[in-house]
Amino acid sequence: MTSIPLAGPPASVTGPLNDVLGMVAWVATAAGVMGVLIVGMRMAISLRHGDGQEHLVQFSVVMGACILAASAGPLVSLFV
Repeated sequence: MTSIPLAGPPASVTGPLNDVLGMVAWVATAAGVMGVLIVGMRMAISLRHGDGQEHLVQFSVVMGACILAASAGPLVSLFV
């Protein structure tokens, strides 16, 4: 038994969409790296002054945003 191929969106739609998704992925990656660096710098400065309790929450927020941004592209390409 042969399967019938499903119709997909035309390439004139998916081409620009893929370009936009690629640019958003690069921006999200840069923002994630910058967020980790900023949290790390703030953590080092606070530990030097004797503080350092809230940085785990900030780090987990940054890492959660990185995971969300990294999984957005594959999820969108799964449904398009």
